[in-house]
Amino acid sequence: MTAADLPPINAALNATAGLLLCAGIVAIKREAKKAHGVLMGAAFAVSCVFLICYVTHKILVRGVHTPFGGTGAWRTIYFVMLISHIILAICVPPLAIVTMRHALAGRYEAHRRLSKITFPIWFYVSVTGVLVYFFLYRWFPAK
Repeated sequence: MTAADLPPINAALNATAGLLLCAGIVAIKREAKKAHGVLMGAAFAVSCVFLICYVTHKILVRGVHTPFGGTGAWRTIYFVMLISHIILAICVPPLAIVTMRHALAGRYEAHRRLSKITFPIWFYVSVTGVLVYFFLYRWFPAK
């Protein structure tokens, strides 16, 4: 496996996490608590695999960032999205861990309160992670 193999894998992992998060929300809205727990646990596991692959990619490219080839408004859109993605991605692991710990400890009210913050941030990070891939590697690759 080379560094070039990892970005599409990372995008697929982010997309999978986003789909699992959505399925988890649908499950809890239908009061399928066990399915909700399994789906959210799977989303967390997939996100952990993503993080391992992302760090591996950064090690393989020696921390060099992929240049963005877009110009004009696309450049502004990309960098606003990227900066918000990075800042919020830093928040996801502790938020997800604490949210899950509340559920596993049976503190469902605390879990419910925190999940209203955790879910939208985690979902945004998953979706923008896929978009970053498309912006960098498919739509506006550097020349």
